[in-house]
Amino acid sequence: MDKARLVMEFEEAMVEVYRRALSEVKYKASRFLTMIHDEGGLATAKYLLHAPQVSEGYTALWQRQRLDLTVEAVILNNARWHPLFTSDELDLCRKRLRDYGYPASE
Repeated sequence: MDKARLVMEFEEAMVEVYRRALSEVKYKASRFLTMIHDEGGLATAKYLLHAPQVSEGYTALWQRQRLDLTVEAVILNNARWHPLFTSDELDLCRKRLRDYGYPASE
């Protein structure tokens, strides 16, 4: 699979996690969805990963005990997305999830 297609499918996965958060835990991540539409799913994920602190959305999902709906979990839980991220970014996902009590995979 070429990288452009993988990036497009990752963006679809980001929109899907927005939909799931809305339907499953009633969390409307409007800013997240706007970022995806304006910047793209991959750029949005990288921006959130490199932010100095977790986002408001990450905190809201943690409070709802649904870290599985975070960008970090989506990236880590599907090896298909790993080629889009550096090993440092994957480690960052792992660390952030562990710091908040989510059993992040290796």
